[in-house]
This record gives sequence, structure tokens and C-alpha cells, in this order.
Amino acid sequence: MATIERAEELAERLLPDRTPQRRMLVIVNPYASTVSDRLRNLVVYALQSRYSVEAIDTEKREHATQLCREAAQEGYDVVVAFGGDGTVNEAANGLVGTDTPLTCLPGGATNVYCRILGIPDDVVDATEHLLGMADAWSPRRVDLGRVDGRCFLFASGVGLDASVVERVDSHPYRKAKFGPWYYTLCGLGTFNRRYLVDPPRVRLRAAGQEIEAVTVVAQNAGPYTYFAARPMRVVGGAELDSGGLSLAALKRATPLEVATLLPRLLSGSARTVQRHRHIAGLEGVREAVIEGVDGEPFPLQVDGDYIGERTWVEYSVAPGGLSVVS
Repeated sequence: MATIERAEELAERLLPDRTPQRRMLVIVNPYASTVSDRLRNLVVYALQSRYSVEAIDTEKREHATQLCREAAQEGYDVVVAFGGDGTVNEAANGLVGTDTPLTCLPGGATNVYCRILGIPDDVVDATEHLLGMADAWSPRRVDLGRVDGRCFLFASGVGLDASVVERVDSHPYRKAKFGPWYYTLCGLGTFNRRYLVDPPRVRLRAAGQEIEAVTVVAQNAGPYTYFAARPMRVVGGAELDSGGLSLAALKRATPLEVATLLPRLLSGSARTVQRHRHIAGLEGVREAVIEGVDGEPFPLQVDGDYIGERTWVEYSVAPGGLSVVS
């Protein structure tokens, strides 16, 4: 049965006269991969059976951050980010340090943070999950990573990782239609064009070590991402409440390294990835600095959102920086 039909069925069987218990702000990214006006309205109608709901569409970049700051000030009981991981990231940046909990509905291509929180990746199932949450209300505090003044929920990266995100984000239609296969195609194309010969290099300083690399991934939670339903784990020890970051540095990138690394990533085992001879893994890191070798700029992404080039960034962790409910 199609998603819209299932959403209609859910809306029709809910009791409309139940007394709302909590104020909920639903922040909707209308340009997210799987969000339509019809689906948005059905989801909001369903949630109104258990919550006092207001829904607002985002209109520009970082609009969700602004809306969440206002929601915390106005005393909303919960904010729902309905979109992809970029929308959830913006919402978190507006709620950091407040007591207003964040939750989410899947509307993007991958929906990593939804899955990490244990929310179903199907929007109708996720809506039912949020309805059931009203009877088992249990907010908890989780860690946030920080880089260059911005918080991230699960992962940030520099180098090849960020270059791939930049290319994928420049073609949102293909990203939505082809999902993980388009990421793979962009990864191979970006590697061949920019990283095969004389790639930009960075220097990582963390935990008393100094490592030169072509890519560094920092994780605040795991997995790093998903290939369809398959989790891809890069480094171990990344948990929502561990109090530290886990970092993985790819020290060199040649066709041989990439060919041997891909099967390890698809295995879903961080331990298998970290046994690769050109991967250096660090766990429990509270602070780290990355700079471009010889001052060369490098690309940066947070939670799958490309945010530009830098020559120097500092990573840190904010233990218990965000309240979530799932």
C-alpha cells in the first residue's frame, strides 16, 4: 500500500476527541525527499489526536534553528523535525542547552538520526511511534559534537567525505531518486577527479597524537550512515551519551585502499574498518584540531550537510547538550 494511502488509513482510525496533552511544534522541510503537502497534512492531523500541534514550513537555510529557539522560549513541550538529517541538525542547533526535547519524523533520503533514536524509517510507522510516545513520555539528554561553532548530532567529516556530500547536495533530485547508489557514484567520481592524484591533506591533532590524512570523520553517535537498510560503521565507541567523540583518519587514498576499504564499510563492523592498515581510529576524544597541510583549504560537512571550506577547525563535545524524546 502506498505511503499516502497508509497515512490516510491511520488518520481515519484515530479518535479525534482525545484531549491534547502536550504542545508540539512540527517543523517541516517542504523540499525534503519524501515530504508532500498531502502527507504533511495527514501526519499533522494524526498527531493532533494526542498533541496540541502547530506546524510550520521552513523557508530558508537555518530557518529551523530560528524556529526552535523561539519554541524553547515559548515553552513548547516538544519539537518535531520533519525532514532529512539537515533539518534535524538545524533544529538541534536551535534547542542546544535548553530543556525542550527534540524528536523527528523521517522525510529525507537516509534519516540517520531518526534511526539512531529508534524511530522507524517509514513516516507512517514513525507517526504511530510518536503517538505511542505520548503515553510513555521519557525525555533524556544526549551529547552533541561541535565543530567550527556548529553542533552535530551523529557525524562530521573533512576531506573526501565532505567532498562527496558537496557533490551529492548539488543534485537534490538525483539524491532523492537514487539514494545510496547516487552517493556511491559520486564517491567514485569525486575520488577519481580530486583525490586520486595529489589530494588535499589535513593534519589531525588529538589524544596526544598527530596524524596526516586525506579524510577525517568525527562521530558523536553511530552508525556513520546507512546504505539502504545496512548500517555503515567507521569507528567504534561512538554513543549518544559517551561523553566523547570517536575519530577515524584515512591516511592515504589510492585505488587499492579504496577497493579494500569499501567491503569493510559495507560489513557494518567498525572493528573491521579500523583494522584497515591506513585507518587510524581514536575513541573518547574530548577535543581535536584539524588543519590543512601548508594552509591548504579542505571541505567540511556536518550531519550530511556541506557547509564550505576551512583551513582550520576545532572539534569538541557538549555532554548532555540536547534533550531528545523517542
